[in-house]
Amino acid sequence: MSTIAPGRSAQPSTSKPENGVMRALFKHHAGEGLAFDAARPKPTPGPRDVLIRVRKVGICGTDRHIWEWDQWAAGRIPVGIVTGHEFVGTIEAVGSAVTKYKPGLRVSAEGHITQWADFNSRTGNAHIASDTRIIGIDRDGCFADYVVVPEENVWPVHPKIPDKVAAVLDPLGNAVHTVMAANVSAKSVLISGVGIIGLMAVTVAKAAGASRIFATDINPPRLDLARRLGAVAAYDVRQGDGFINEIKAATRGEGVDVLLEMSGAPSAFDQGFRALRNGGTAAILGIPSKPITWNITEHVVFKGATVLGINGRKMFETWYQMEELLLSERLELDEIITHEFPLEDFKRAFATMMSGEGIKVVMGVGG
Repeated sequence: MSTIAPGRSAQPSTSKPENGVMRALFKHHAGEGLAFDAARPKPTPGPRDVLIRVRKVGICGTDRHIWEWDQWAAGRIPVGIVTGHEFVGTIEAVGSAVTKYKPGLRVSAEGHITQWADFNSRTGNAHIASDTRIIGIDRDGCFADYVVVPEENVWPVHPKIPDKVAAVLDPLGNAVHTVMAANVSAKSVLISGVGIIGLMAVTVAKAAGASRIFATDINPPRLDLARRLGAVAAYDVRQGDGFINEIKAATRGEGVDVLLEMSGAPSAFDQGFRALRNGGTAAILGIPSKPITWNITEHVVFKGATVLGINGRKMFETWYQMEELLLSERLELDEIITHEFPLEDFKRAFATMMSGEGIKVVMGVGG
């Protein structure tokens, strides 16, 4: 894994927090943007918590929603919260009841926090627990010098995984969960939507043994990157839906075995299921911005399709799968993680991400 391309990065901030306070980005008002606070109170870990000194963080699509203060953010995000949920850091302190980890360990963390008490948590599906609270959304997040997470959520980072990759294990886990749930080995796959996680899904599907990968989007540079990452064909859907016939022609006239829907676009749902063969599997991670009208009779019932809803990462099966894939060195992430800025330069970091100039943007917080 190479470093970020020359001319596209900035050195992480080397500023150190003062005793009792820290630097942080927080949602300062019910409107657009975030604010920088150089003297935010440093969090104190509870008995079963871990205090982590943050090194790098990733900017997510969710963070963009919070920045833009769209309808979802206005109804979900409390004003005053420290945002961010993708990070890597080093344990600085642990609570009195913590037994598994000690200061000095480099870690990331699963951002979905549960009490491990409901039905799903107790039956291997904690990623959809009814009491889930998410860092950076329901409680203070990682766009800061320090973040506190429960001991159960800590993930030690393998020494061979660099910080810039460890900082984005959360979205990579979304891609891995989607791909693995659909069992893509030796199967033809259509990935509809090659944003950040869709592009990650291309390289994950290739590493997982997909026979052929097709991709769709409306962004030509992202489609070009999808081809470089392993897609045998990538289609700009603005040119019409003739690509569906091309995909069927390449798949015995049947259609693809697997659809990975990553865009949330209503048209992509329709086109993707039309390109899916009878009896195929669709794994849906993309979230439409509002309810959609969709022909479930034709696309699911008569087609006999298996449809999987994907949320977050399986705790912690997906994390083990991610680690193995990264250590295999079969994932190609260098062209996806494109930019790095210091935390204080957050406005330029968000602008780079939102303009499309950058794909995955990382911010350096500490050394």
